[in-house]
Amino acid sequence: MRCPFCGNDDTQVKDSRPTDDNSAIRRRRFCTGCGARFTTFERVQLRELTVVKKSGRRVPFDRDKLERSINLSLRKRPVERERIDRMINGIVRQLESMGDSEISSDTVGEMIMEALKALDTVAYVRFASVYRNFREAKDFEEFAASIEKTEDA
Repeated sequence: MRCPFCGNDDTQVKDSRPTDDNSAIRRRRFCTGCGARFTTFERVQLRELTVVKKSGRRVPFDRDKLERSINLSLRKRPVERERIDRMINGIVRQLESMGDSEISSDTVGEMIMEALKALDTVAYVRFASVYRNFREAKDFEEFAASIEKTEDA
């Protein structure tokens, strides 16, 4: 593993342990060149996934992009980090177990929406406002009304 500080290829693992949900291995590393310490995570990847955008363009699935967009919608919300990590891991596992290596961006978006709906309603609305491209306050009102209808049913 290359040191992120000095670029040295010679780093040593000082400690390895599983993450809380056992979805990854956390490794504490030490650079023999500059003496810096840093952490890496190692995850099992069942298959290479490709996301097919609405335009037809194909891009490799990026777990970090998924995590960033979820974290953005959950910003300043009272949700524990562990619950967010479990949700992200669950979405990734679902995508990997779908049996197809190409997944539409709509499928990914809908999975995120469902997971956020169960986790935090405000984050759900925030994500939906970007994903569904709300343009006016009326769009928010209609979406909020649809949430209230499903909660009442």
